[in-house]
Amino acid sequence: QVQLVESGGGLVQAGGSLRLSCAASGSITRTNAMAWYRQAPGKQRELVAAVTRGGTTNYPDSVKGRFTISRDNAKNTVYLQMNSLKPEDTAVYYCNVKGLWFDSGIYTNNDYWGQGTQVTVSS
Repeated sequence: QVQLVESGGGLVQAGGSLRLSCAASGSITRTNAMAWYRQAPGKQRELVAAVTRGGTTNYPDSVKGRFTISRDNAKNTVYLQMNSLKPEDTAVYYCNVKGLWFDSGIYTNNDYWGQGTQVTVSS
């Protein structure tokens, strides 16, 4: 069983910073691409940041320059550093893993999701 454990969400004032973490655990050795998504009330889920195993990143314009995604392949962990937070960043943030290798060596292309962590930015 694969589990994604997220941490770091909370309440912060506009202009502040938060750092989200997501660790993939279970009988796995490596993860493929990892990403962060968010969903605000009444809105569709949107990609916030993505990073390939090799470190190539992708951000939408809404967060570019403010958010930074990074990963530690040895720990199968992905991070999201969020700076200069705005009230419109308020959402539930979800960790996503797009494929992984099990201890057996078998690769699965399944998508795995964390349970989500609430980020609230007050004005």
